[in-house]
Amino acid sequence: MISVAQALGHLFELAQPLGHETIPLRAGAGRVLASDAIARRDQPPFAASAMDGYALRDADAQPGARLTVIGEAAAGHGYSGTLAAGEALRIFTGAPLPEGANRVVIQEDTKRAGDQVVLGQELSRDAFVRPAGADFRAGDHLAAPRRLRPSDLALLAAMNLDQIDVARRPVVAVIATGDELVMPGEAPGPDQIIASNSFGLLALLEEAGALCRLLPIARDNLPALQTVLKAAAGADLIVTIGGASVGDHDLLGMQSEALGLERNFYKVAMRPGKPLMAGRIGGVPLIGLPGNPVSAMVCGTVFVAPVIRAMQGLPAAPAPRRSAPLLEPLAANGPREHYLRAELTPEGLRAFSRQDSSLLSVLSQANALILRPPHAPATIPGESSQYIPL
Repeated sequence: MISVAQALGHLFELAQPLGHETIPLRAGAGRVLASDAIARRDQPPFAASAMDGYALRDADAQPGARLTVIGEAAAGHGYSGTLAAGEALRIFTGAPLPEGANRVVIQEDTKRAGDQVVLGQELSRDAFVRPAGADFRAGDHLAAPRRLRPSDLALLAAMNLDQIDVARRPVVAVIATGDELVMPGEAPGPDQIIASNSFGLLALLEEAGALCRLLPIARDNLPALQTVLKAAAGADLIVTIGGASVGDHDLLGMQSEALGLERNFYKVAMRPGKPLMAGRIGGVPLIGLPGNPVSAMVCGTVFVAPVIRAMQGLPAAPAPRRSAPLLEPLAANGPREHYLRAELTPEGLRAFSRQDSSLLSVLSQANALILRPPHAPATIPGESSQYIPL
């Protein structure tokens, strides 16, 4: 067996970053920016009013001053003339300041009388002007790689970019294996169960940025498994569920050579999830997950999702870890890294009492995985523990 860190390192070597593509900005949500985006213009492109009021020369901004209003400017409708001493321009938020003006007095500090405006006795020191280029300048960069958030898309649009260079999304073929499985909605036989793992993994990997293909269930015979693996042609990564252990019916583990699998590693010192394997088949990276539902989902979180992110050019790093105090004591851990389903509350972490790897109902309630290192000593309430958010 190898450690979790060693297994993750091998997986990052197997699944290298993919190429990139140019897409419309409208399609950029959640994609990974592959190269720096460069602004094509200043923002704002001109000095603009930050408030409704009157634009004037700073020298004229004296308490009680009476100025002549020569026109007005609104957003999208600037004033083309030049402001002289003793003059003011009615201006609205977002409008360009006219030439000669360098200050806005907000309308609350003025009184209007025909074509005259009288400034109040107490004027704000704020000029209420957004200088040209105050947000960003032409040539400024939004650095890659980064997963694009809604606020990033707004910034890219303001940079006047209608297309962006993003990492290609990995195509992942997901294959559940086993004679005991049927698809949701089908009528299972007396010895069968529902193929639940596939749907949780599809959601997990698509959330990480993958394009997933759910292939037919591979039955427990070599020809059936070979047929389904051939159907994975064109995928950037193959993820199998089940069949990676050492039982007589675990064909992926027992018949890997016959399947053409060049195995990189097999078995990881963790629980749940010990029977994990990885390698290449036909030159394509393959990750073989355990069949137990919780084991498959934990391994998907710990291993596959970080690999999907790395294939998009994001840093090759483990799943994000945070720390919080434990609300209840935990027993000493054994020789394998342990991932405990837990509830994270404002007060801290509480591990569920039932940790069997078949219990999807417990996993559904969990919003964290408490990480227990190998041979970790017993803990007491209040002690800090690392966890992975779910």
